[in-house]
Amino acid sequence: MPLYEHVLIARQDLSNAQAEGLIEHFGTVLADNGGKVVESEYWGVKTMAYKINKNRKGHYAYLRTDAPSAAVAEMERLARLHDDVMRVMSLKVEKHEEGPSVQMQKRDERGERGDRGDRGDRGDRGDRGDRGDRGDRRERR
Repeated sequence: MPLYEHVLIARQDLSNAQAEGLIEHFGTVLADNGGKVVESEYWGVKTMAYKINKNRKGHYAYLRTDAPSAAVAEMERLARLHDDVMRVMSLKVEKHEEGPSVQMQKRDERGERGDRGDRGDRGDRGDRGDRGDRGDRRERR
């Protein structure tokens, strides 16, 4: 069967238990239609880039599935009709990555920038670096 990855965004005013219940609900929808959830992750409440239905934040959930396209289409249809789900995105993939998703990995494992070391060693603040001396700007005019 084809492999898929899904991301669901649910309303921010749901409790964590209700948001995780949505994962189980859509997992059973897939199972009823001949598919299965390989792995699921609850990413928590995250701030979105723009408002969706007057919401600035949302509960994010991630599913890795092995399901026929008909089961995925039915799950997406029901997710779009569900009042608590604001967005759903499904991607067909060649294979599932091992381990946790990038969102769930620790910052240091992802190569996240360190404390104040993110801009390199600047040395003295008065140093102009490789830009050289600009001279008197009034002479240029």
